[in-house]
Amino acid sequence: MSAAVKSIAPDRLERALGVLALVMLGFILVAVAKGMAQWGDIPAVIWLHLVTIVAALVLTPVLLWRPRGTPGHRALGYGWAAAMFLTALDSLFVQTNPGHFSPIHLLSVFTLVMVPVLVLAARRGNVVRHRRTVRGLIIGALLIAGFFTFPFNRLLGHWLFG
Repeated sequence: MSAAVKSIAPDRLERALGVLALVMLGFILVAVAKGMAQWGDIPAVIWLHLVTIVAALVLTPVLLWRPRGTPGHRALGYGWAAAMFLTALDSLFVQTNPGHFSPIHLLSVFTLVMVPVLVLAARRGNVVRHRRTVRGLIIGALLIAGFFTFPFNRLLGHWLFG
């Protein structure tokens, strides 16, 4: 490792992001369980969205807290990247008003662009860019976007607080 590259061990921010991912996962699982009576009314596009986001949330602390640069990290990282990409792609078909996009769809476009950047940075050994991109995707596409699934009478918010 060159002197210019910082340690790839998890720092405080990454430990906190892992915890926040688990908290978000907990809220989603509770909401889904509370909404069981309405499961049959939910379109497949929403279920795909939930499954892919849950996969990404489960993998986030594992990838942030365990050793990096290993074949296991690489394999799980590809799974995480695929889950994030599919979540973003699928979200383009999740619209309250068909044909109308909301501001949160900008995060989907951001994710669709940044996931390949993340993978390429890792494949090229650019640890600094890879780490910065991971943090940005976790903060923006997982946590901030995830927060906005609960207020404003959206499905998970309705199930959790309704």
